[in-house]
Formats: sequence, C-alpha cells, structure tokens
Amino acid sequence: MSSSRTCSNCAKTSFVRDDVSGELFCSTCGAIQQFDQFEAQIGGINGPQGTFIHIGTAGSGSVYTYKQRKLYSAQNSIDELTSRLGLASKSVDIRNMISSITEGEFGQGEWFHVLIGACSYVVMRKDDRPLPMAEVASAVGCDVYELGRMILRVVDFLGLKRPDFPEFDIVHVLERTLKISPSFAAVDRNTVETMRKQGIFLIQCAVKWFLSTGRRPIPLVVAVLVFVGELNRVEVRMDDLAKEVHAMVSTCRTRYKELLETLVKVAQVLPWGKDITPKNIVKNAPFVIQYMEKKSMSKSTEKRKNVDLPVVDLADVVAECLRRDDEYEYGNDGVSSRNDSRYFSFESNADRPGIKNVDRLQISHECLSMLYEKFLNENRRAKSSRRSGNAQKRKRLVLDLQDCWEWWNGKSELSKKLLLKHLLEKDVGMDTMPPSFVAGQLKCKMRREKINAAKVRIKKIMHPLNADLGDTANPGLSDGNHPERRKKKRRGKVVDDIDWEDLIIETLILHQVKEEEIEKGHYNTLLDLHVFNSGIV
Repeated sequence: MSSSRTCSNCAKTSFVRDDVSGELFCSTCGAIQQFDQFEAQIGGINGPQGTFIHIGTAGSGSVYTYKQRKLYSAQNSIDELTSRLGLASKSVDIRNMISSITEGEFGQGEWFHVLIGACSYVVMRKDDRPLPMAEVASAVGCDVYELGRMILRVVDFLGLKRPDFPEFDIVHVLERTLKISPSFAAVDRNTVETMRKQGIFLIQCAVKWFLSTGRRPIPLVVAVLVFVGELNRVEVRMDDLAKEVHAMVSTCRTRYKELLETLVKVAQVLPWGKDITPKNIVKNAPFVIQYMEKKSMSKSTEKRKNVDLPVVDLADVVAECLRRDDEYEYGNDGVSSRNDSRYFSFESNADRPGIKNVDRLQISHECLSMLYEKFLNENRRAKSSRRSGNAQKRKRLVLDLQDCWEWWNGKSELSKKLLLKHLLEKDVGMDTMPPSFVAGQLKCKMRREKINAAKVRIKKIMHPLNADLGDTANPGLSDGNHPERRKKKRRGKVVDDIDWEDLIIETLILHQVKEEEIEKGHYNTLLDLHVFNSGIV
C-alpha cells in the first residue's frame, strides 16, 4: 500500500494497516504513523455525544473545581492584604476567623476585601495591639464608615466582649507610630527612646484629662508626638505626620491646641504661671512636666497640708544666686533679661499665697555654697569664663538651661502603660472635666437663655400690656450684650439680634414642646415630631 505521505521515521511511502488495531505502520521500518489517528467529529443523529458540563465546574478538561479556585483566590487576597498591613504573622488567625464567619465558603468581590480588613482589625484588637481604622480602610480601599459597619457585624457575630475584646490601646498606637513613621527615621535611637517615654507620659495625662473621651484617638497621638518633638528639638511637620497615619490635619491642630491650653492651666501653680501662655508653653514645658512627674510619684500618705502649693527647687535657688551676679544670665531660650529674676526673688514671691514664710525653706549658707560649687563644676564653660573675666568689663555668658539641666527623669509610673483604673488614681497636678461635656453644658446654658428670651418676646406679642413686667423680670435677655450669647448668622443675615435658632425655639415653644427637650438642641427631630407632623395621630 502506497500513499503520498511519507514515513516519519524512514521517509518511505510503503504502509500496511493492521487488521486488529487498525493502525497504519511502515512496512520498511515498522514505525506506527500517528497522523493517521485523527477522526472527524461529525454531528447528526448517529454522531458522537457531547460532554455535559455541570454548574460550578470548568469541564472535564479542568484540574480544579470552582470551589477550589475560589478558596485559592480568597487565600491570595488574605495574604496580600495582611502583607500590606504588616500582619503576615497573623494571616492564619485572620483566615480562621473568616472561615468561621463564612462557614468555610469564603467569598470573592469587594465585600470580601472589606471583611478581610474588619477581621484584621478585630484580630489585632483582641491581641491588644490595635490598628488605626483609617489605616486599615486605606489598605482595603474602602470608606472608614463602611469598614466600621463590617467590624460591628463581625463583633456581634462572634459575641466578643471584655476582656476578650479590650479597649483601644492609644499607648500602643503612639509607640507604633513613633517606630514606623518616616518622620522619625533619621532621629537618634536614644532620642527616640526619650521621646517614647515622654510621649507615653503626656498621652496618659491627656487621657486622664479626658482629651480623648468620645473622640478619635489618632489626632491626639499626632499632637503629642509633635509636642514631644518640639521639646527634643526634632523637627516634625504636623501635616506630614497626619498624612502618614491617615488623620485629618485640622483635627490634629485642634487637639494640639487643647493640649497646650491644658498644660497652661497646669502651669498656673508655678510662681511665674500667670505669664505662661500657649505661645511660650513649649519653653516652660520642662518645668511643667517635672512638676507633673513629681506629683504623679507622690503617694497619698505623703500629702501635706499645702500639697497644691508650689515647691521651691534648690536648683532654682542656685540659678537665682547666679542670676543676681552681673556676670551671668540664664534663660530657657538662650536669651535672658535681667527682669526675669523677679520670678526667682523672694521679695516678689513673698506676696504670693504659695510662699508666705521664707524662713520655712531653712537653706544654710554652707548648702548654698556647696550647690554653687557643684553647679560651676558641672558647667566648666561658665567656671572658666568667670575666672578669666575682667572686673571692669564683665561679659555676659548666655547658657541654655535645658542643656545644663536634665529636667526629664522618666521615673514616674506614667512613663509606662497603665490600666485605666490605675491611671485615673494618679495625680498630675490638675483634674478636669471632658471638654465635650463642658462645651455641652455651655450650649445648654445658652439655649436656656434663648428659651427665656423667646418667652419674653412671645409675651410681648400676646400680652402687650404686661410687656414691661417681662423685661424687668428677665433683664439682659432681650439685648445681645450677654457674654454667653453669640450672634449666629444664617445665610449672612441677623435681624434685631434674632437668628434662625431663636425663631426655631419660638416655634417649638408655641407648639408646647417641653423646655427640657429644647435644651438638648435636636431641632430637626423636634420639628418633625411637633410641627410638621402635629396633625397626624
């Protein structure tokens, strides 16, 4: 049998077909010809049947099923997101939590990525090493509120409660930000360690002052780190640090302002406290923090009768001796004037309520001499300058007090992370109320005055004969000179010192709404209930 085709082995054209197998082989070399095995698949009634592909499979030619491919894709998504967040070691825990929630089905799509982010947040929160929610939302690529709703669903599904689900640890966030932030990458490690302890001290003082109550904690962390950077002469831009931790710059500036104002209130106990303002609090912060540190280290049994009165430090007395000499002048910022000595003179402090009896200090001349010699030995520059100085023409030597005086000790327990109940027991020089609570009380007081003024105006219209009596009974309400009253504008218009809030209050009073409800300020809800739906039963 010959053919136009040639043998693939010997290139001959003589072929023989086997009667049993039907294969075609070369009669010269005996090689089986593979090209002859093709059979045309022609359809029709008697043609070959096709393969039925079930839903969820990739056909008879695929190795993996749809479920296996889905699990593989889900695992890749988990590994990618945990690697992006730096949680590769927690990948197994996150996968087990997702498997428990989805009953081993996992999933695909945008919702599954949000679920991975929520489980990552919950796992780290359970481990007492929480992540900022804004950082997780940025890594997932979703909105913070969408991530928050998913976190609530995960927490409710798993039934997590204390102590399995602890409170948000703001101290850990501060340490983590200080460690991974590029703003502190070039700072010396010893300085970073000092900033860490000072930051923990201030952040826990801020928690005790309720600066983080009911608020997002990350802006407060940014404010404390910027303040600590200024104390240690480390340049930190608030805008850059806020972007790194995904916080609003305006909110960070507000927390920074509140921190400075609170430190100014604490500094009022110092002899020169009345001259400390938010503008110069950074220069006076070493004295304020040292005072706070000593107050936190004092025990309840060591409280004296005048525990809140300022204590005169011997180092200040020595500085006063040097300051009285015309040869030396010292200052916090390197530039000092002669007038600063009034803060340390006993004559000027004798009239203050904190120092009434100077003899109570009981400082001997030998003690002053010894401290003076010790001070000169520690500052060789000042000592050598004094020996070589000319008596006729004395030179001023300007020294930075922060360079020659180690004000930070770091021995207080507030330099370490404390539990909230132990933190609230500490004394840091001042106890305050939450700023949101104080602001709410002021607003309620303002609304009460607006309610009284609205009642007077309504009485003038309804009872014009008794209008004069109403004015005398509530003096100062009809005018706009009250210090607590602010003129609010609605679309740039204020008519007769009556703004839109006054008109709403008048409307609610005419509809017989209780004054206690109006004081809360939920005007839209009250209008919907009592004004627009007043005719509906």
